[in-house]
Amino acid sequence: MPGTYDAPALYIGGEWLEGGKGPPIVNPATEEELGHLPLASTADLDRALDSAARGFAVWRAKSPEARGEILHEWARLVRERADRIAEILTLEQGKIFSEARGEVVRSAALIEWDADEGRRAYGHIIPGDPALRLMTLRQPIGPVAAFTPWNFPASSPARKVSAALAAGCSIIVKAAEETPGTATAIVRCLVDAGVPPGVVNLVFGKPAEISAYLIASPIIRAATFTGSVPVGKHLAGLAAAQMKPVIMELGGHSPVIVCDDVDAAAAGRLAIAAKIRNAGQVCTSPTRFIVQEKIHDAFVDSFVAGAKAVRVGNGMDKGVQMGPLANPRRIEAMDRLIADAARRGATLAAGGGRIGNRGYFFEPTIVTGLPLDSEMMNVEPFGPLAPVTPFRDLEDAIALANALPYGLASYAFTNSPARAAALTDQVESGIMSINHFGTTFPSTPFGGVKESGYGREGGDESLDGFMVTKFVSHRAEMEVG
Repeated sequence: MPGTYDAPALYIGGEWLEGGKGPPIVNPATEEELGHLPLASTADLDRALDSAARGFAVWRAKSPEARGEILHEWARLVRERADRIAEILTLEQGKIFSEARGEVVRSAALIEWDADEGRRAYGHIIPGDPALRLMTLRQPIGPVAAFTPWNFPASSPARKVSAALAAGCSIIVKAAEETPGTATAIVRCLVDAGVPPGVVNLVFGKPAEISAYLIASPIIRAATFTGSVPVGKHLAGLAAAQMKPVIMELGGHSPVIVCDDVDAAAAGRLAIAAKIRNAGQVCTSPTRFIVQEKIHDAFVDSFVAGAKAVRVGNGMDKGVQMGPLANPRRIEAMDRLIADAARRGATLAAGGGRIGNRGYFFEPTIVTGLPLDSEMMNVEPFGPLAPVTPFRDLEDAIALANALPYGLASYAFTNSPARAAALTDQVESGIMSINHFGTTFPSTPFGGVKESGYGREGGDESLDGFMVTKFVSHRAEMEVG
């Protein structure tokens, strides 16, 4: 399938700008140059901040219904342009076209959910003294700074922008430098939907410099970030110094507990399909397979057979099941984790190496016999690596699942209601899926515990990070005397 790439751009104060010429944008399947990143200068950031302040005054004055109409039109345009946006996404990020298109369509669903949530941002009347009317109001917090990742360059900006706008906030989005074309295409849909100038602003540049500059500005009242734990901690510290609230959706190392009362071969087939999604570059990707001893070997056999059958290639080609890794840093990380496993005596059951010498392709890799202190068991691989380790009883499995400081997603396979209840209650994660590898939906909350972050996106909590609750007590008449 041929593909063409649209040049990305900054969007500030209602204008599309070329910005300065930054580093090249590279197709991870071919290593060919697609274009160059547009860089925002300090003057551009000042313009974006001033624009967001003015845009907030305009946007918060609109009714939830009026805001919702624009957001729904935005979602309609995203769906209408889904094929084109998906093509850009695959070219710059690498995931297969069907996954890219699915992400774009899901972005529209997220926007639609938030558009309607804006009409449900209810306050309360609180019973009390008949002479006093006690009430709460939910109001937009103010201009927001959003920082989005390269692995989901359509849905992450869409989700953050739609929630902020539905709450009545304006926003500055610093989207990922490696996937600027997708973010540009998503914002173009919002601009074409009729969002007033200043309400949304899009910038790119050096992440550390832009984040520090935006978070320090008194104009920005809240921040939202999706990315790695170390960067999240840094940004949270910057925000804490300014007493600004943040939503942190950080990484994980998702355990998959497979009990011996399920079909081991079927579980293995499901596992490989989930593991290769976006080449494993998903914060909720299943990454630690903890399998009960009785079915361990049968599960591994099925898992390995599935891994060896995966067709890896350019995400624009028909029939490809897994695309390349997004950048050479991921190749280096895979090599490091596998080398550590080999030094510790682990068994390479499938894969283990780069495919070819052009493009960032890597084999789906399964490792067994890993000691628990190995790097792969403790560091999120963010790639198509899957360590498998046995467990004896459920208590051991739960202890192993909870052993790390992360807690974003978890998975379990069991046909026992009692085991399912124990897993649901005791595994420490913000998201848990039983007998499938789905995670969340627009109508459900998304977020982690422990070092995987705090705050929630989606569901009926979607707007919470962008609103403040004001308490008002109103006496009908002033007391005299």
